[in-house]
Amino acid sequence: MALLRRAILRSDDLPTLSLSYRLMCCGSRFQSVPKEKADVLVIGAGVVGLAVARALAVGGREVLVVEAKSTFGTGISSRNSEVIHGGIYYPPDSLKANLCMRGRNLLYKYCVDRGISHKKIGKLIVATGPAEIPKLNHLLRIGIENGVDGLTMIDGSEAMQMEPELYCSKALLSSCSGIIDSHSLMLSLLGEAEEHGAVVSFGTSVIGGHVDENGLHLHIIGSDILEGVTTISSLEPQLLVVPKLVINAAGLASLPLAKNIYGLRNGDFSPHYARGCYFTLSDTKTPPFNHLIYPVPVDGGLGVHVTLELDGRVKFGPDVEWISSLDDKSTFLDRFDYTVDPNRASRFYPEIRRYYPNLKDGSLSIGYSGIRPKLSGPKQPPVDFIIQGEEVHGVPGLVNLFGIESPGLTSCLAIGEYILSKFSRY
Repeated sequence: MALLRRAILRSDDLPTLSLSYRLMCCGSRFQSVPKEKADVLVIGAGVVGLAVARALAVGGREVLVVEAKSTFGTGISSRNSEVIHGGIYYPPDSLKANLCMRGRNLLYKYCVDRGISHKKIGKLIVATGPAEIPKLNHLLRIGIENGVDGLTMIDGSEAMQMEPELYCSKALLSSCSGIIDSHSLMLSLLGEAEEHGAVVSFGTSVIGGHVDENGLHLHIIGSDILEGVTTISSLEPQLLVVPKLVINAAGLASLPLAKNIYGLRNGDFSPHYARGCYFTLSDTKTPPFNHLIYPVPVDGGLGVHVTLELDGRVKFGPDVEWISSLDDKSTFLDRFDYTVDPNRASRFYPEIRRYYPNLKDGSLSIGYSGIRPKLSGPKQPPVDFIIQGEEVHGVPGLVNLFGIESPGLTSCLAIGEYILSKFSRY
């Protein structure tokens, strides 16, 4: 269709207009902009966007995925712990709990069926003192209520026999937790989506939209043009796309993007961003642990934990550093600062030595960092996934995915399944 001929935009395709970009105006203002209809448009080619695109394409929909970057999965999806979670941490009957539980089962089967590298190595959540044991008991109760299988509370002596380098007073063993090669997973999801007719347009940014009597019009522009301006206020869209169904899976940019759609009721959500740094364990031939090791959760995250990579390397993280949001352009282009300050290692050593007392000075090397999109800020209780449809914002066919952080990777296939079943009427 004609949309696909225009989908991959470049700066020499259409001129950049100098009119001020204000979304609070009527649709007639954009009458000179080329317009195309579409069946399904998925915004964002991270693991969740790709899983949704695959589900919809396999379900018989004609799917176009637009991604601002030059390839898939460069944001949250490639900057996390790559852990398959059991479903222990999330309130019963929440989307996080239900989608994590369902997603975990789907994900393990998907990996086995398609030969994607993964290991079900299990997780030990540890209390390092008597004051933390009630938190551990609370996690056990939640896990049981959520229906997580393979949960066992064990004494510290038993846990330390399992893991000789570990120190703890008590531990909660989750035997269904594991690790996965997230890049291979995304490559498989992308391939399956394309096999069923989906088309992915990289270097293509959705910068806003407007709603009129003909529905939602998304404002599309080439990312190279967005790179060359100070703010999006200097730009007009190069293309208007009018889809039947839109999935806003833009990750870090999903909420700012929704706020740039005139005529949308979004509620009172505000984006919060938490940067987490990882350090790797150097100068070791044999990993000190065979399981994932997690402390009890902390404000804003699950604590500085031990993750084993599939190649045997060991990494610690993430910590939590609350950061300010960026302007819309920088958020859309994922211009967050991912630099890891080597001095942050000094904060990691005491946290890790609470459960790994033999950690040697100088053994931590810089790894990487990631940003988590959150709907609650410091000292506020965690907020559930938001999968927001017409009943909330009033626009038929628009589905906003807000706050999709951990366990988003574990839940990705279940999110795709959920959207296919709930929004296929559009």
